Amino acid sequence: MSADSLVVLDFETSGMSPDYGDRAIEIGAVRLENGVVVDEFQALMNPGFRITGFIEGFTGITNQMLAKAPSCEEVMAQFADFLGDSNLLAHNASFDQRFLDHELKLIRREYAGAFCCSMLVSRRVFQAAPNHKLGTLVDYVNLPVEGQFHRALYDAQMTAGIWLAMLAKIRADYGCGTINFSTMQKLSRVSKKQVGKFLAAI
Repeated sequence: MSADSLVVLDFETSGMSPDYGDRAIEIGAVRLENGVVVDEFQALMNPGFRITGFIEGFTGITNQMLAKAPSCEEVMAQFADFLGDSNLLAHNASFDQRFLDHELKLIRREYAGAFCCSMLVSRRVFQAAPNHKLGTLVDYVNLPVEGQFHRALYDAQMTAGIWLAMLAKIRADYGCGTINFSTMQKLSRVSKKQVGKFLAAI
C-alpha cells in the first residue's frame, strides 16, 4: 500500500499511559489519499473523571468542555468506523498506539492497518533538523501555522504535512516514484548512517 494513502491520528489524553488509568480526551485524524487530504475526524470525549489543571493548561481542553462531550466509547466506535482498514501514522506513534489499543479494546473493536512513526522517520530523513519535535519540524519544513498545538486535529494536520514533506524529499533526492508504506516502516528502523544506501535501493 502506498505511503501517501493512510490515516494520520493524534490523541490528547488525561496523562501519559493507560496503564495508570489515563484515558483519551480528544482524537483528531486526517485521511490522506494519494497525498491529498480527503477527510478529517475530530471529537472531544468524556473520560468519566475530571482532568488535572496541568492537562487543561497544556491542551486548552477544560473539564467544562469534556462534561458536554460524548463518552470515550461512543467516540471510539465512530473512529473505528472512520479508520476502516487503513494504515496509520502518528508522531511518536508508540504513545498514540497505546491509547488506540486501549480504547478500542474497551469496546471490543480492532484495526487491521499497520502503524508507522513520523518522528522516527524524520530522524532519518531530516537529520539536520534541530530536533524532531512536531513544532520544530513544522518550522523546519515551513508549514503554515494556523492553529493550536496540543489539539488533536491540528497536530494530526501538521503531522500529515511533515509526512508529505518527507515523501517529497525522498522522491526528489532518490528519484523514487511510488513509495510503499512498508518501506517507510523499515526506514524508521534503519541506522542513520545507512539511510542513503537504503533509500538508493528502493
